[in-house]
Amino acid sequence: MDRSNETLPVSGFILLGLSAHPKLEKTFFILILLMYLVILLGNGVLILVTILDAHLHTPMYFFLGNLSFLDICYTTSSVPLILDSFLTPRKTISFSGCAVQMFLSFAMGATECVLLSMMAFDRYVAICNPLRYPVVMSKAAYVPMAAGSWAGGITNSIVQTSLAMRLPFCGDNVINHFTCEILAVLKLACADISINVISMGVANVIFLAIPVLFIFVSYVFILTTILRIPSAEGRRKAFSTCSAHLTVVIIFYGTILFMYGKPKSKDPLGADKQDLADKLISLFYGVLTPMLNPIIYSLRNKDVRAALRNLVGQKQ
Repeated sequence: MDRSNETLPVSGFILLGLSAHPKLEKTFFILILLMYLVILLGNGVLILVTILDAHLHTPMYFFLGNLSFLDICYTTSSVPLILDSFLTPRKTISFSGCAVQMFLSFAMGATECVLLSMMAFDRYVAICNPLRYPVVMSKAAYVPMAAGSWAGGITNSIVQTSLAMRLPFCGDNVINHFTCEILAVLKLACADISINVISMGVANVIFLAIPVLFIFVSYVFILTTILRIPSAEGRRKAFSTCSAHLTVVIIFYGTILFMYGKPKSKDPLGADKQDLADKLISLFYGVLTPMLNPIIYSLRNKDVRAALRNLVGQKQ
């Protein structure tokens, strides 16, 4: 029996993307390109104002600058590859290119989860313990907090990517996705993936469940404190300091919940439509939140708007 097809190692992968729907590719190329340019411009400007405006040299805006940089890195790890696949018949990616793309995507995703929880803690201290805020959230505290978020995300990514790419891949090398999404890649492995499943389960608890719980508990205390403020104006001002972050958290985790929590259709006739819908939801998840973050923070934050006006005024 010839087993050459089973033992021949895979040197690269084919990314299906929207290959089954070629008419949609050019439309989505324009749409995703525009969204990517907004991401680069919006987050780039936000990083610039947090660096140049001395009034924004605070823990909250330091975290925000990190979040903007993270969003640029996250989208840049996948969007150029997706745009290229929309325009060219070549849908391949090398084994090493797949590993790099997977590593960056994992690192940025895990880092963002932890960073959002650090931002929630910052808002908790600011509202619930304002007198202690300068001490608790000193530079000696918030810089290591941000650095720890990055270190945790990168470490997790090294572990997950190493475990995935050490697997033998033989035979089928077609990934039914736009990028090297780890679950799609693991389906192609011709070996036991139990250790990968366990590792990702542990990572989901550490980098998803615990940050979500931490954010939830933080906002329970925040809302309780806000409701105790006697004046309506005082409650409005207190809530406005955390409304942008809360909006970003709801969009970020709400999209994840919708993407992975929605029921699968059992109708075989609707399998193709569901497959297309799943791909498009995943595609827009990767660009929608990074695009909305700077818009939300600039529209709902008077300090950022003032810094933008000052920056524009200086240019003129």
